[in-house]
Amino acid sequence: MTVPLRDVPQEGIELIKSFEGIPDGDPSTVNLDAYLDPVGIWTIGWGHAITYHGEFLRGPQNRGIARALYPGGITLEQAEMLLRGELVNFARDVLRLAKVPLDDGQFAALVSFAFNCGPANLGSSTLLRKLNRGDLAGAAEQFLAWNKARRNGVLVELPGLTRRRRAERAMFLGEDWRAASALRTRGAAAALRTLAPERPEPPPDQEEEAPAAPAARRPRRPVAKLPVPAAAPTPAAPLPAAARKAPPAAKTAAAKAPVATRAAAGKTKTPAAPKKAVPAKPAAAPKAAAGKPASKKAATASKAAPAAKAAKPRGRTTTPKAAPKAPPAKRPAPRTGR
Repeated sequence: MTVPLRDVPQEGIELIKSFEGIPDGDPSTVNLDAYLDPVGIWTIGWGHAITYHGEFLRGPQNRGIARALYPGGITLEQAEMLLRGELVNFARDVLRLAKVPLDDGQFAALVSFAFNCGPANLGSSTLLRKLNRGDLAGAAEQFLAWNKARRNGVLVELPGLTRRRRAERAMFLGEDWRAASALRTRGAAAALRTLAPERPEPPPDQEEEAPAAPAARRPRRPVAKLPVPAAAPTPAAPLPAAARKAPPAAKTAAAKAPVATRAAAGKTKTPAAPKKAVPAKPAAAPKAAAGKPASKKAATASKAAPAAKAAKPRGRTTTPKAAPKAPPAKRPAPRTGR
């Protein structure tokens, strides 16, 4: 939403000019030259901070740049034009932050406060919160809390800031701001040429901005730990379909078949007994199905294997429907018992 513009009253401009001062960086010249303010920023006129490449120009090493940006300095009329142009932005910030109607005195006092303390400090201040609640008397008293600044790392009260806050408070309440600040006007034009503006720091006793903030900082409830269930026993790997269909008695007979065959072969010495036990060995069936003749060493190793290994099914093996018989002439003769 666009905030409508509003001119700063002349009394507010006079208050700002009386406390900002207009120091001259080079008194030997006719016009006003740039100077370093108390925080090390190059300034010219009534508190106009000099920017270079989008940033404030700081430090005594940049004196040449500051003088080159304003060669020959500026006149009093030019300094007032810079001030009025800069106050347009501060007036817009005050109108955006204030949620209640403001008369000329209240508006001018808040613009002076924002020009000295900064719009961000005004936006987070107790002064603005009381103003938006309709507590004008409480907001007026909050001006006096912004009168301290750091000197050598210590937060101390500065007389110049105290006088300025009294003047702003009086203007906010519709009183005589010159009498409240005890500012001498005789010879003030020459005296203000040697002053430098003072910038306060936020007071430490500001109110909380939102009452819901403590609720947001509450610790999270601890999550109840559920009992860890005991590990279930790992189920055994499923047997192949051919092994599941066979009854236990048939498996036992198939496991004992090689032992009985070897015993019978040792007594009778007939080669026909091992041929009857060949179908019971699932491991020997793929070799015969591939059409490769079994060597003598392979036959010996298959007979010497334990019965449990012969009965264990092999994974990813398809059993042919009918294993072709190997040529009897190429099969080795069975070994007899010694």
